[in-house]
Amino acid sequence: MSLVVPVYNEQENLPALCDRLRQTLEAKEIPYRIFFVNDGSRDGSLAWLRQLAATDSRIRILSFSRNFGHQISISAGLAHADGDVVVVMDADLQDPPEVIPDLLAKWSEGYEVVYAVRKKRKELLAKRGAYALFYRILAGISDVEIPLDSGDFSLMDARVVSLLRSFPERNRFIRGLRSWVGFRQTELAYERMARHSGEPKYRTRHLMKLAMDGFFAFSTVPLQIATYLGLLAAGLGFLYLLYALGTRFLYGNPTGWTSLAAIVLFLGGTQLMILGILGAYLGRVYEEVKQRPLYILDEVIGFPG
Repeated sequence: MSLVVPVYNEQENLPALCDRLRQTLEAKEIPYRIFFVNDGSRDGSLAWLRQLAATDSRIRILSFSRNFGHQISISAGLAHADGDVVVVMDADLQDPPEVIPDLLAKWSEGYEVVYAVRKKRKELLAKRGAYALFYRILAGISDVEIPLDSGDFSLMDARVVSLLRSFPERNRFIRGLRSWVGFRQTELAYERMARHSGEPKYRTRHLMKLAMDGFFAFSTVPLQIATYLGLLAAGLGFLYLLYALGTRFLYGNPTGWTSLAAIVLFLGGTQLMILGILGAYLGRVYEEVKQRPLYILDEVIGFPG
């Protein structure tokens, strides 16, 4: 089994994570290798991982030249993972290592993708509500069925991982790509824990980008909404034109500046919203055609030799 663990400023959590992984997997006699992906950490994460790799031959470190992001870190880990089965998990211990044997049990039943579903989250109410809203909107507009309340914590067969490696897109939404490939998939419910220590590394802007990647990568509904908004604006404009002409010829009353200003603001806002939707899709096309590498490795530590 290969474990892919993205790391960004997780020095405080890494010792506990590695201890719990070792205890859980060795107790079940599960052979494993861990691929830590250092995403430009600025604390002592990389130094600590170096020491670990020097004493444990099952550890490999992929260290980026800078911060490339969580989804890219997972992609890099998948590109290097060489196990018959791959488990993706975060380093903050919100994804409990003790769940891994249960994921493997599902895999032994013949499932090629097992995604962990959060039946309970130990997080702030506002954050839980935002996540719930995001998943339900995404499920409603997505072209593929993306399971509600599932994250990146999952198990994938080597065949699935091989397919994900071949995908060329730059804007990655792993849980969506994982659903898109198909095959036999099932869920495993678990309780998502609070962070072991430290502050969340996913800020609001990172979460917003992840949400936008999910919306625009797996749905054309925003484009359809833009079309409907344009039709609505045109229809309302035509109705108001009839109203204005009727008022002018029947009562001789010219339309007021207030009404005119309201119409201009409505139409202007609608146009800007439509341009924003089109720009989001166009921006993603621009990222794709540049053909830059997904990430740059500064160094690779561990394994061969």
